[in-house]
Amino acid sequence: MYILKCCDDTYYTGSTKFIDRRIEEHNKGIGANYTKKKLPVILIYFEEYDRIDYAFNREKQVQGWSRKKKEALMKGETHLLPKLAKKIFSKKI
Repeated sequence: MYILKCCDDTYYTGSTKFIDRRIEEHNKGIGANYTKKKLPVILIYFEEYDRIDYAFNREKQVQGWSRKKKEALMKGETHLLPKLAKKIFSKKI
């Protein structure tokens, strides 16, 4: 699972078996539609997993996070992650 920083200062989260090749693809404009309009991109964070499905599941988890929560992860400030979780409120009827 990896996080890229795009030229417009946004983040892109993805997963791959071959990180170097995938970043090269992104920078050639043959990666995701999102990144091809925001080149160049640079790798700023990654996690390694034994199985691609684990990486894919982590990618989907992190994609739903706020920018601040992703930045805490990248800085190693894991103690802040619960505090930065999105709160879901249910409506009382």
